[in-house]
Order: sequence, then C-alpha cells, then structure tokens
Amino acid sequence: MFSKGFIAAAVLGSLLIAGQALAADKKLIAVSIPAADHGWTAGVVYHARTAAKEINAAFPGVEVIVKTSPSASEQVSVIEDLSGSRKIDALVILPYSSQELTEPVRAIKNKGTFITIVDRGLIDPTIQDLYVAGDNIAVGRNTAKYMIDKMGGKGDIVILRGIPTVIDDERIKGFQDTIKGTGIKVLDMQYAHWNSDEAFKLMQDYLAKYPHIDAVWANDDDGLLGVLAAIKQSGRKDIKLALGGNGMKEIVKKVIDGDPLTPVETPYPPSMIKTAIYMTVAHLVANAPVRGSVKLDAPLITQKNAKDYYFPASPF
Repeated sequence: MFSKGFIAAAVLGSLLIAGQALAADKKLIAVSIPAADHGWTAGVVYHARTAAKEINAAFPGVEVIVKTSPSASEQVSVIEDLSGSRKIDALVILPYSSQELTEPVRAIKNKGTFITIVDRGLIDPTIQDLYVAGDNIAVGRNTAKYMIDKMGGKGDIVILRGIPTVIDDERIKGFQDTIKGTGIKVLDMQYAHWNSDEAFKLMQDYLAKYPHIDAVWANDDDGLLGVLAAIKQSGRKDIKLALGGNGMKEIVKKVIDGDPLTPVETPYPPSMIKTAIYMTVAHLVANAPVRGSVKLDAPLITQKNAKDYYFPASPF
C-alpha cells in the first residue's frame, strides 16, 4: 500500500535525476481513457490532460498524447491506429471494458511496449507491466468504520450499489465484512449504477418503503447526489448520515464546510491516472523500478484534511 505523497516523491525524484538527457531520443507515451461520460471519468480526462501538459512542457525527451473513447470498440480502434502508425514506447490505459481490451493491448505489448493499466484490470494480468488502482475494499471498510463509531454500533441503514463489477463487489465486501457482528442492520441494498437519477429514484423507493432509516451509504458520489436530493425533497429528519465515496469536489466541499449529513468522504481519486502517467515516465526516462502493482490508499477524508483532496478546477 502506498500513499499519494510517497509515490509523488519517488516519481519526481526519478524524473529530476533523469533531467532532459533523452531529448535526442524522444519517447512516446500514449494515454487511452474513456470519454467523460460521468463525473469520475471527467476527472480522469482532466488529470490525464494536465499530466500530459506538464510533462510535455518539462521534458523535451518525452511526448505524451491523450486519446479519449466513448466505447470499448472505439478504444480498440484508437489504440490499434496509434500502434500501427507510430512506435509507442509506453501505453497507459484505463480500459473501457476488461474483456474487449485484453487482446488488443496484448498485441501492443508484443511489440515491446511498456503497458500501464489503470483501475479496470484486463482479463489477463500478465500483460501489464504496471498496475495502478485505488483500494476499493478500503473505501467500503473505512466508510463502515466511521458509521459504526458515529452510530454507536447500531442502527438501520440502506445501501445503493454501483454497477455489477469487481470494483463494486470489493466496496460492498469491505463494508459488509466490517459491520459483521455489530448492531447495524442493512434494510435494503440495490443497484443504482453510480447514476444520480437512478439513485434519486431508488432512494425515493427506500423512503417510501422504510419509515425509519438511520443512515445511507451510496457507494459513490454521483449516486450520493441523487440520495441527498431525495432526502431533501422528502423532508425526512430521521436520517443522520448519507455517505458516498470517490472524492467528488462537491462532496469534499461539504466535508470542508462541516455538513452534518455528509461529514466525511473516502477517496477513489480520478487523479490516479496522473500518478500512473508520471510513474510510466519515470520508468522510461530514468529506468525507475516501477513494475508491479500499486494500490493507492483510501484514508478517511475529514474536515481536518479535506483541503488536500479538494480540486475546485477539476470537473469532478
């Protein structure tokens, strides 16, 4: 497990050592990510483009290009076209889907390209040289720990799941394993697909079905926005906590402001794409030992440290 500060220090140290020594032998890093189809991916696009701009300005020996794709098939086409027209020294990719991108990425790997996978793994993990992701189990676990403490270890809650993925499964596992043996009872748990509109409708259903709810875990901040809107519209006062996850700026701002309903947050930062790009650059220009898997920590965001996670210029 690595903290954001540790990784940043290691990567920047490697890059400073390398300097501009490889200006005559320019390295190409292609970054392939999903298009900004919701808040979190919009944040991924923002941080990827920011990293590319910083690296291209600071290191003349490196060129970083960022390509976004609205679907898995489009992402396959983009990386195949890039690989066919230019020599790619490294590919940093957040796959739109694991299944469809595995073989196309393998084909690029077989050309000698360094492969960095971010967030959503491929079907065959041996393809990746570097894997960077957040700790989804910790997102669920740390949220549950806070709820247990705040609620005195008892109460009735409802949960909104995301989409049927490993990411969602891990968050739910971390949460459920932590509340096991406590007096916290899960009244209901259904999928809202990390979507504000779906979460709003599902929360309305929960409110109609259950006359008393102590707390809500939305699993994700896009969903939390819908939950908060439904609670506000209902006028219900029994709900004391409504928590999400991911580090959306609107939710982090609530934490900064001391919102009593949403006093804490857990990060799953889209800025992990920036960490992955910088680590890949460190490998190319300084031969930094960055192979393997890096799991970013998910400490509880509180009013004391929230400013460290607040990026008002980011779309997420």
